[in-house]
Amino acid sequence: MFIFSGFLFMYLLAVVGNLIIIVLVCAVPQLHTPMYFFLCNLSSVDAIYVSAILPKMLSIIITENKTFSYYGCITQLSFFILCATAENNILTCMAYDRYVAVCSPLHYSLIMTRKVCFIIATSSMIFCVVNSIMLTLLISTLSFCYSHEINHIFCDVILLMELSSSDTETIKAIISTEDICLVVFSLIFILMSYVRIISTVVKIRSSSGQLKAFSSCSSHIITALLFYGPSIFMYLKPESEDSKEQDKILSMLYVAVVPMLNPFVYSLRNKDVLGAARNTAR
Repeated sequence: MFIFSGFLFMYLLAVVGNLIIIVLVCAVPQLHTPMYFFLCNLSSVDAIYVSAILPKMLSIIITENKTFSYYGCITQLSFFILCATAENNILTCMAYDRYVAVCSPLHYSLIMTRKVCFIIATSSMIFCVVNSIMLTLLISTLSFCYSHEINHIFCDVILLMELSSSDTETIKAIISTEDICLVVFSLIFILMSYVRIISTVVKIRSSSGQLKAFSSCSSHIITALLFYGPSIFMYLKPESEDSKEQDKILSMLYVAVVPMLNPFVYSLRNKDVLGAARNTAR
C-alpha cells in the first residue's frame, strides 16, 4: 500500500499539474505566446505519457495480477513511442523559440508567428503519429515463442525485441538509425542553440539584462536535462548483473518523475505562470 500510494500520488500530481498548465495557457490571454504554446503541447504529451504507463502499473501493484494482454502491451508501446518522440521534438522546438527570443528579439514576433508555431507543432505531431504506427506495426509482426515475461515496468521496444524468437536485425537497424537521426540531431540542435544564446548573452552589458535572458531559458534547460539525462545514461552505461534493475529506475525517472516535475519547473520559476494562476484563482 505504501508503494501504491507513492506511485498514485506521483501519477495524480503529474496529471493535475499538467492539466493546470494547459488550462492556464488556454484561458489566460497573456500566456498566448509561442513559448507557452509549446509548453501547452509539452504538458499535453506529459499527461498522456504517464496515463499510458502508470495506471497499469498501479493495477499490478494493488491486485498483484502481473498479466498483460498482447493488445494492451502493443497499445501501451504505441503511446510510449508517440510521447517519447513528441517530447523530443517539442523540446527541440522550444530551444529554437528561446534562440530566436534571445538572439533576434526585435524580429521575434515576425519569425514566431501563430501560423509558424501551428505549422511546426502540427507537422511534428503528424510525424510522431506516423512514426509510432510504423514502429508498432513492425513490433507486432514479431513472434514470441520462447518467453512471454517482460522484466520491466512497461512494454519497451528493446525488451520486446529481446524476447522475440523472430529475426529482429532489420528492426534494430531501423530503430538505431531513427535514434541517431532524431535524438542526436535534437541534442546537437539544442546545444548549438544554447552556444549561440550564451554568446549573445555575454555581449549584453547590463547584468540585469543577462540575468533576464538566462532566466527565460532556465526552465527549458532543466526540462531538457531531466528528459535526456536518464535516457542517455541508460543507453550508454555498461551492461552488468544489476543493469535490468537500474533500467527500471531510470525508466521511471523519464516516464513518471519528469512529467510530474515539468509543471513545477515551469510554474515555480516563472512569474507569468504564477501571476496567471493567482488571477485565475481569484
